[in-house]
Amino acid sequence: MTEPLTIPDSHAGADGLVSVPSDASIDDVVALVRAWIASAVPAAWVEAGRRGGPAAVREVRTRAEYEAWYPVFGRSGLVAATWPHAYGGLDLSREAARQVEQELSPFNLGRLNPLGLNLAAPALFAHGTEEQRLRFLPPIVRNEEAWCQLFSEPGAGSDLASLATRAEHDGDDWVVTGQKVWTTWAHLSDWAVLLARTDVDVPKRQGLTYFLIDLHQPGVEVRPLRHMGGEIDFNEVFLEGAQVPDGCRVGEVGAGWKVANSTLSGERQMVSGAGSGGVDRIGGSGVGYLIRLAKRQSAEGGPGGWEDPVRRDEIMRLYCEERVREWTNQRVRSQARAGRPPGPESSVGKVHQGELNQRVQLAATSVLGVRATAWEGDLGDYAASLPYEVRGMLRSRANTIEGGTTEINKNILGERVLGLPREPDPYASRPWREVPRS
Repeated sequence: MTEPLTIPDSHAGADGLVSVPSDASIDDVVALVRAWIASAVPAAWVEAGRRGGPAAVREVRTRAEYEAWYPVFGRSGLVAATWPHAYGGLDLSREAARQVEQELSPFNLGRLNPLGLNLAAPALFAHGTEEQRLRFLPPIVRNEEAWCQLFSEPGAGSDLASLATRAEHDGDDWVVTGQKVWTTWAHLSDWAVLLARTDVDVPKRQGLTYFLIDLHQPGVEVRPLRHMGGEIDFNEVFLEGAQVPDGCRVGEVGAGWKVANSTLSGERQMVSGAGSGGVDRIGGSGVGYLIRLAKRQSAEGGPGGWEDPVRRDEIMRLYCEERVREWTNQRVRSQARAGRPPGPESSVGKVHQGELNQRVQLAATSVLGVRATAWEGDLGDYAASLPYEVRGMLRSRANTIEGGTTEINKNILGERVLGLPREPDPYASRPWREVPRS
């Protein structure tokens, strides 16, 4: 039997927290954040950020250096500033948090543990118990426990509700058996949100239950899947008698589909930003990097750079689309800041950004010209030899599949936003055990 759900003492302290008085104005909050930046962020990063923004910061800071420093950020409360203090935030208003983000943005302080923040947290806020929120949210904010999502299966991708992984009650625990696939960052994760079938005699959406599962236990095997860019983002996960305490069940038994929609909406919102899809190949602003790349190409005397009017027109069209995507995402984020979970509207950004990011990444390789089709390197280390932009272009092919395929998200928009009739499903009311499966 696994250990019961407890709240670790290590998450009770508030060392390093930005102390915001309850009567502080927005100007007071901004002043406190500026003081925190001056004292807590390494001076070289601050100087680079003030000089050239995120791109300049990336030139003076490695990923490893950022990860080593990140606990300082995690303890500050600024990672999720609108969350209550007890969950690792600062309990700021939406407007104050927006001003805080403007102060932080030049220094490229990206959030680690994005799947915990964007997939697990929405479900815990909407359907979890207070005990669960106190146990799991602070370590998510501090990146002390990394998360992934165990939803898709070999025979249940777009039709997720048909999944076959079983969870059977055994005393105070649930015993889980099945296979999941395309699990992003499972090889780096400590915990996962899990959707499993607990009743085979009811229609497919009514027999699912949502769990939080510890991946560091017997009965969990993670096998990495190397994609065509040569890197590992995705995994397949085999569950053979893995145990989950009932205290790690989120929502009622059989109500997992409702809980999962909180996670799926958060996922669609997460992959709707620039450079989305689990990879940020061309900078915090995709087209911003593309403009710099084209200008560098022209400065070096190469063809097809910024001085080419056709290329410049192509890039500015992409820039306009990126701005539209950004405004759409701001409307969706305003829902979250108001305390409401992301709704089906988050599919708008997902559909737009998946295809847009593919075109932006492809444009980057087009600017490179022949350098994107031939390069030096060791075939034994294929991923390392690929140019930065080529890796991004190859990886972006997944953008219209991951986080819900474009086709499925268009169905969501048609049915839940536009009010169009649902696509007929002859098996919708049949028990899951009678539904044909691949």
